[in-house]
Amino acid sequence: VLLAAAVCTKAGKAIVSRQFVEMTRTRIEGLLAAFPKLMNTGKQHTFVETESVRYVYQPMEKLYMVLITTKNSNILEDLETLRLFSRVIPEYCRALEENEISEHCFDLIFAFDEIVALGYRENVNLAQIRTFTEMESHEEKVFRAVRETQEREAKAEMRRKAKELQQARRDAERQGKKPPGFGGFGSVAVSGGMTASVITETIIETEKPKVAPAPARPSGPSKALKLGAKGKEVDNFVDKLKSEGENILTAVGKRSTEAAKVLAPPVNMESVHMKIEEKISLTCGRDGGLQSMELHGMIMLHIADEKFARIRLHVENEDKRGVQLQVKP
Repeated sequence: VLLAAAVCTKAGKAIVSRQFVEMTRTRIEGLLAAFPKLMNTGKQHTFVETESVRYVYQPMEKLYMVLITTKNSNILEDLETLRLFSRVIPEYCRALEENEISEHCFDLIFAFDEIVALGYRENVNLAQIRTFTEMESHEEKVFRAVRETQEREAKAEMRRKAKELQQARRDAERQGKKPPGFGGFGSVAVSGGMTASVITETIIETEKPKVAPAPARPSGPSKALKLGAKGKEVDNFVDKLKSEGENILTAVGKRSTEAAKVLAPPVNMESVHMKIEEKISLTCGRDGGLQSMELHGMIMLHIADEKFARIRLHVENEDKRGVQLQVKP
């Protein structure tokens, strides 16, 4: 039975030792310290025996590769095992020196465990030991390849989005508009485990009504007189509203430009920030008639500190007129 395998100095100092049976550190250090005193320099033996154990060893420059076995162990098998141990060490260490052995001690211990299990040698060769210690897995390689592909796709998608945003900003600057800003509410999950928070706050200009080109006026005077009379009636109605104190804005393009210039005031954001936003969209005619109106309300909650992750909002909605309420995570 193989008790332990160790690499030690000529003075008996243990550098790496692997015990294959239950053995205390004090006992293994004592056995290795007694090993140099038992060797006889006048003989060419590669083993020495004591009353309890047998040392099978091989010199390696300034070090010794030592196997400690029981006295009834098969010496021929032990010598074959010793040669395999001696071939394993150069596979992991570039030089047979104490510092190099200490640096790769865990690699050597893993290799020793592949050679011997519970005191008995395993039927393995050097190539198998290298394969087992590398622990290559086809499933792991496939998983890594898929993950790297997902990461590359996510990075390419992020670069594409960034180029689109830069192009949109340049187009807006060419047209004299303010480029869209970017807030911090919300997060967008990207495949491959990456996340990016990109929320655009855009000011939508009121669409200018498309006026159909006036058809060519016929030569007959009656048609032209009717069109002119209709325009005069509208103008007279607008003038009448102005005389009554109503403010009438006729330039639609001017209104849209002014609305686009309105910017939200700077807000001081804390760890818990709630934003309430209401939008009114309506369409009315020049004669004062209301064609359509929509009122949208939105509450956005931004939490920057994880200790406030379980915060609750109590919203009271006492309106009974069919107001729609939508809650989004």
